[in-house]
Amino acid sequence: MRVLIDSNVLISAALFPNSVPCRAYMKAAVYPYHGMICEQNVDEIKRIFNKKFPHKMAALDAFLSVALMTLELVPVPTKTPDAEERIRDIKDRPILRAAIEAEADILVTGDKDFLESGIKHPRIMSPGEFVSYK
Repeated sequence: MRVLIDSNVLISAALFPNSVPCRAYMKAAVYPYHGMICEQNVDEIKRIFNKKFPHKMAALDAFLSVALMTLELVPVPTKTPDAEERIRDIKDRPILRAAIEAEADILVTGDKDFLESGIKHPRIMSPGEFVSYK
């Protein structure tokens, strides 16, 4: 099962190794799941850490080096799917686009725009829902 992990989950996982988002990341990274991250996520994570947590950039680099060995890095396509209009924040739309193009079964996110979008495929789950998912 293919799982794309959103930036907010990865940021929390990097900052709080005992958190639910970290458990969701670790679950997505091992069989029977196939964890993915898109290029937009990596750029966003670096930008946010640089702005809010500049003193933790070394920890982020270490986290990303492991994450990028265990997760597939998928591109963000330029083709816009119809479902993208359901995402209010245009900055989040490329993440949905990448999930659809990479044929993700699940998108794990803490973002309400995704969680309340009504999108059926990929299935949108919070980190807690994914951790409990069988």
